[in-house]
Amino acid sequence: MLNQTLVTEFLLLGLTDIQELKSFLFVVLLTIYLVNVAGNGAILMIVISDPRFHSPMYFFLGNMSCLDICYSTVTLPKMLENFFSTHKAISFIGCISQLHFFHFLGSTESLLLAVMAFDRFVAICKPLHYTVIMNPLLCTQMAVTIWAIGFFHALLHSIMTSHLNFCGPNHIHHFFCDVKPLLELACGDTELNQRLLNTVTGTLAIGPFFLTLLSYFYIITYLFLKTQSCSMLHRALSTCASHFTVFILFYAPVIFTYIRPTSWSSMDMDWLIAIMYTVVTPALNPLIYTLRNKEVKGALNRAIRRGF
Repeated sequence: MLNQTLVTEFLLLGLTDIQELKSFLFVVLLTIYLVNVAGNGAILMIVISDPRFHSPMYFFLGNMSCLDICYSTVTLPKMLENFFSTHKAISFIGCISQLHFFHFLGSTESLLLAVMAFDRFVAICKPLHYTVIMNPLLCTQMAVTIWAIGFFHALLHSIMTSHLNFCGPNHIHHFFCDVKPLLELACGDTELNQRLLNTVTGTLAIGPFFLTLLSYFYIITYLFLKTQSCSMLHRALSTCASHFTVFILFYAPVIFTYIRPTSWSSMDMDWLIAIMYTVVTPALNPLIYTLRNKEVKGALNRAIRRGF
């Protein structure tokens, strides 16, 4: 049950009050969002419909495309609406819901990146046992597990935040509801919430980060010790290039946002970083995979030709 609070809605102040800049940002961000939905939607459609992509790597890629569409949809439509709205309000329940799904999808994607790195590790270092280890049952179990962990991690934050007292002001200096801005508005003691944010969220971000790096360490070590041909080494590493690029794009802004000292904090910098990981990165992911993956690029070209 939600705690008693005087605040029934929050005002999302957004990125800027300059009208000309609002119109420009609206067009740019809407374009990026449409690229995100179209690109990730196309990959998701191919992975589901084309039997040639019914393999563990593409199964997890399909999960990522689904996450990227949903991740941007949690924050971007509301931000676009507020560019031309005089009353930039979001209800208390709406704010907590946005916070929940933002952390649910974000933490699930961090775990998914670690699982995808493990898949590449098995494919390169244990090629003869790949189909046995990465069988459909295990892939499904891993996918369900990471989605469940992400959901309950977000549920913890949404319940803890909803039980705080908010007695005013209700202006959020951000374009979406997140834990940090809400803790700044809370009237009571937020020490427990801050600890949860630092420990639980920090662990859920840093844990998969190091697991992914460990997978790549083993992959590179194995390749340098076992591979005699430079062309074979290049071909093996190129299969990991897309995933590693997405991994860097995802973690760089997230770590900078949640791990950096408070003294480094700046409102403009926070907004810029938030736009990077909520809007730009999800739109870049399908471009990275299609540009570097000949199979996905070929399947997209065939789908486009069939469409016309």
